[in-house]
Amino acid sequence: MTAISAATSCTMASSDTDSAPLITKPTVVVEDGHYTPEIMHSLAKVSDPQISPDGTKILYGVGFTSIEQNKTNRELFVMNIDGGEKIQLTATPQSENNARWIEDGKRIAFLRGGQMWVMNADGTGEKQVSDVSGGIMEFKLSPDGTKVLYSANFKVAKSPADIHPDLPKSTARTIEGMMYRHWDHFVESISHTYLADFDGNKLGEGVDLLDGEPYELPAEPFSGIEQINFSPKGDLIVYSCRKKTGREYAFSTNSDIYLLNLSDNLCINISEGMMGYDTDPVFSPDGGSIAWLSMERDGYEADKIRLFVYDIASGERRELSSSFKYNIENPVWMPDSKGLYFTSLVEGLQEIWKTDLESNMARVTPEREWFNFGAPSLLTSTAEDGSVNVERLITTNLCMLRPAEIVSINPLDGSWEQLTFENKEILDQLDEVTIEERWITTSDNKKMLTWVLYPPKFDKSKVYPSILLCLGGPQGTLSQGWSYRWNYRLMASQGYVVVLPNRRGTTAFGQEWCEQISGDYIGQNMRDYFAAADALKAEPYVGKMAAVGASYGGYSVFYLAGIHQKRFDAFIAHAGIFNVEHMYMTTEEMWFPDWDNGGIAQPGKYMSGSPWSNNPVARRHYANSPHKLVEKWDTPILITHGELDYRVPVDQGMAAFNAAQMMGVPSRMILFPDENHWILKPQNSIHWNREFFGWLETYLKN
Repeated sequence: MTAISAATSCTMASSDTDSAPLITKPTVVVEDGHYTPEIMHSLAKVSDPQISPDGTKILYGVGFTSIEQNKTNRELFVMNIDGGEKIQLTATPQSENNARWIEDGKRIAFLRGGQMWVMNADGTGEKQVSDVSGGIMEFKLSPDGTKVLYSANFKVAKSPADIHPDLPKSTARTIEGMMYRHWDHFVESISHTYLADFDGNKLGEGVDLLDGEPYELPAEPFSGIEQINFSPKGDLIVYSCRKKTGREYAFSTNSDIYLLNLSDNLCINISEGMMGYDTDPVFSPDGGSIAWLSMERDGYEADKIRLFVYDIASGERRELSSSFKYNIENPVWMPDSKGLYFTSLVEGLQEIWKTDLESNMARVTPEREWFNFGAPSLLTSTAEDGSVNVERLITTNLCMLRPAEIVSINPLDGSWEQLTFENKEILDQLDEVTIEERWITTSDNKKMLTWVLYPPKFDKSKVYPSILLCLGGPQGTLSQGWSYRWNYRLMASQGYVVVLPNRRGTTAFGQEWCEQISGDYIGQNMRDYFAAADALKAEPYVGKMAAVGASYGGYSVFYLAGIHQKRFDAFIAHAGIFNVEHMYMTTEEMWFPDWDNGGIAQPGKYMSGSPWSNNPVARRHYANSPHKLVEKWDTPILITHGELDYRVPVDQGMAAFNAAQMMGVPSRMILFPDENHWILKPQNSIHWNREFFGWLETYLKN
């Protein structure tokens, strides 16, 4: 049994008018060691550590979930730099986020209810300092604290009343170009970033950096205020923006890095001629350089992520990562401006690395440490000669067995210590799950990293059902991550051997391994799945096996259902692509299907990946779409989908379910009217998990 109750002892006053009960850290008693979806949603979510200016404190947030209220509430905490003396600063029914130190650490600025607030460093003296119509999404302070960049909604679509004022009750949408819907919403407004004065007590009127132009800043749906940064003196702003709309936006990934001089509003494109994604620009501490991340090819969202540096005085730009095999993310300058720290997924694990400006790269965190490390913040000290030294790296890490916690890393030897233990009381009560790292030989004699999780109290003399997970993307990595969507520990805890193959198309093994899947959805990566399935099914302790996956993983499930030759005993597909032709004409970001169906977007080399093109890659893909194999379906299949999913529209799941029903295949469909490509709301997630494990129970354990 599991007992879960909400703690109600907190007596801190709330300045909110929200009357909902306060969501606090729950008390969880696990009597039998069994991990459940309800326990998963009771785990705290630790994020966004911020080092105080004097280096003695860490400000961070913790989210607590109420299944009853069907939402998560995030509170702010502060602790000593060594993890001691943790203090809760807020306790309100509304979430606090984006918390930043201001005034040399005397006060803290943060967001609550879409507006900017400030409070003293001890949590007292709360005061709302903004009144932005529609609310603020995120903000960033200038180095001297006198200016703020904030993102907010900017209207781009005409309402019915704008077109016909005499029809105020009309609900019609007028569509005149592509990208009229994105991810989970119709595009009636987009994000813009505004610059405002700030005196510590009131946020001034914002000035639109794009001056009303119809471009996203930051880009939707996943980018944030990290894409816009002040220079150390606060006189320059650098930002990443894809200045495209409509059809051009839908087919292109070509964002650029813009340098804006606040003294004369002169704006220059410092990545001019670089045709792929250019993102994450950051000024060096001396203000002389800008580093950013860049992909080379337009239309290819999984190209190698390179590290570039631009010299502001000379205009010279150069790549630092040409000899580095892996992708680079989260660049952070060293305090002397002579190098950078960054994160990289290397052979299935996200590590912290560093480089100097001569491209000499070195690993910081230990090799093959089974954790994924986040972007580091630097704890520094100043020596007698004025030099600034990095004493510790403060970040978060996580793994398949626990969610993120804050850690402190020694930059000299990579050793680290955990500073927060928000979930220790719950995790200590759960039965242990064992992880194994296997390198399985593929059909073309290559080695494929496959993580295998074994259920609690695993006994090799017994036979266990198993789950093979088909990765989405199609590019991505099955690494030491923690997810509330596909929670591998939760799967193993229900008595399953969980098989996680990093098949062709995964991104942590070099670009050749990643790119093989483009133009070959139906080929080598499917054989990689068979290699993993066959290797595990050859073990005497593995019995029946299911294949499950979402998005491209759902495509994989639908395709495997027609070719698996009795390897699998059940299938589960979430948000899967079923009819590739129809998907091409109904998804929103067109570079995905165009590139992976053989499209080429480079000037002078354009070739469409459309169903009506003469592209041989496209013809092969469309001819082998999963929907053309339904006559071979003979295995029970569960199909789930969010109705607000505009990346893989819901009619893909509906068509697959209808086909299964027509073929007499045991099948069930679960639709979520208020969910997008992911299942995010706590009660929907628990419902999804009950259906997921109920289906597996029926067809793998009986």
